[in-house]
Amino acid sequence: MKPILITIILIFLFVVAKAQTKVKQPDTVMLYADDWYTQPSYPGGIKQFYKYLLKNIHYPANALKNHAQGKVYLNFVIEKNGKVDSIKVTRGVSVDIDAEAIRVLRTSPKWIPGTRHDKPIPYHYSMPLNFQIPKTNKAKR
Repeated sequence: MKPILITIILIFLFVVAKAQTKVKQPDTVMLYADDWYTQPSYPGGIKQFYKYLLKNIHYPANALKNHAQGKVYLNFVIEKNGKVDSIKVTRGVSVDIDAEAIRVLRTSPKWIPGTRHDKPIPYHYSMPLNFQIPKTNKAKR
């Protein structure tokens, strides 16, 4: 009688444990080593992206006045059509600087989208943007 009772209890515990380990799969694309994919790229390459940033970032006046500087960490998606979308600040510096980082990414030209098996895919990207107050060259007296 005892072995049957122990077997029933063990089966019950196994069923309960198995039921609790079910995990909902995320809705994102998982890339594996055997998948053939390419990352998105900025037209002309990363050097051209840096040139775009240098030309288009306007240091906020309020941030200059308050000597605010630092790195803004951003997450965003390069969509299937190359558009930069879903921009979020994950760690910011100040309201003004964070808003400028979002603005400059939002107005970025379309990227060349990432692909998986030669089909465009949305691609999640993370990057820091460094905002540093430029040092002025003072004339020697």
